[in-house]
Amino acid sequence: MSVLVVGLNHRTVPLDVLERMTVSDAHLPKALADLTGLANVSEAVVLSTCMRTEIYVVAERFHAAMADVREFLARLGFTAPEDFSDHLYSFYEEGAVRHLFRVACGLDSAVLGESEILGQVRDAWQQARAERAAGPVLGALFRHAVEVGKRARSDTAIGRGTTSVSQAAVAMATERLGSLEGRRLLVLGAGDMGEGMAVALAGSKGVAEVLVANRTWSRAVALAARVGGRAVQLGGLPESLADVDVLLTSTGASSVLLEAGDLAPVMAGRPSRPLLIVDVAVPRDVDSAVADLPGVTLLDMDDLRVFAGQGLEGRRREIARVEEIVDDEVERFVATATARELAPLIVALRERAESLRAVELDRFRAKLDGLDERQREAVDALTRGLIQKLLHEPTVRLKDAAGSARGDRLAEALRTLFDL
Repeated sequence: MSVLVVGLNHRTVPLDVLERMTVSDAHLPKALADLTGLANVSEAVVLSTCMRTEIYVVAERFHAAMADVREFLARLGFTAPEDFSDHLYSFYEEGAVRHLFRVACGLDSAVLGESEILGQVRDAWQQARAERAAGPVLGALFRHAVEVGKRARSDTAIGRGTTSVSQAAVAMATERLGSLEGRRLLVLGAGDMGEGMAVALAGSKGVAEVLVANRTWSRAVALAARVGGRAVQLGGLPESLADVDVLLTSTGASSVLLEAGDLAPVMAGRPSRPLLIVDVAVPRDVDSAVADLPGVTLLDMDDLRVFAGQGLEGRRREIARVEEIVDDEVERFVATATARELAPLIVALRERAESLRAVELDRFRAKLDGLDERQREAVDALTRGLIQKLLHEPTVRLKDAAGSARGDRLAEALRTLFDL
């Protein structure tokens, strides 16, 4: 199988390091091309979200591929490998399968049971497939991971309650202010996360108005119409902020969209009216220096992680059940993948045996010329039957041991003994 995953996430690195390692949608095609161009990588999928950047590859050689991916991340973040290597995690073969399945189930998210990650896993695979970076091995793995994520949410209660980053962002703002009733709010970004926040706001009691700003005007208009709000121009962001109580932002921008210098005159014009900003974008949309402005409270992914860790007892009770599903599905996937890998070996063994049978029959052709057609058919059936009986037991034992260390040893022995 030779699947390797190398990554870092919200738990292993500070937010500023994770920001540098984020792969934007615009950069993704080049990133995938760079990865599959590496000498020790034959397939690749990049899973880059506000919580993590993970590189999944089919490795030709484990240690060499690991070094290649580490160098790729160093180039991505414009930093030396030794500056972040201690924060990396990696999993290989069955461990990589288990990790991806846990990610798809929401067990590895800041918001336990997070629903958005399942779509992100699916999108990462589909984008890699569109760029011809994901082949049969990662295709089968990610397809199965999506199935596991769906099963976990249908068979357990891991997905009940506040289980998305967008919902958690709105809930965090609500808790900080006590209520959103009578408040005017601006959502910056009309992608999946922005849409989730806008929809959650539309369902909040007593919200005065929801404004939507986005780089693409038509998407801002469409989302605003969906939630009964109003679209505003991204270029007029400071002016729009003059009369709102909360800014919630999560775009895919690669640089800061709101500088402290842009917001300072806005806050000076509303000295008695505070502004709450919830920035759940990675990289961040809002300059961290904004937090130093009078009247501004700035919350980011670090704050959301702490907030999401509260009040999760109900979903925590579901972890054991989800882990059982993951164990079951890992075993099923590994067995299926190994059987798929063994199939060519078994075919090669049978073809080798049939080739030897044909050679021997041809060698004794002169001695068999005196036989009539019925007798020659009997000899052919006899030799064919002997081959079938001789190979039956090794084939059964190899299939039974598939997916285990014993199976690997038996497969290697067959290759060596029969020069396959």
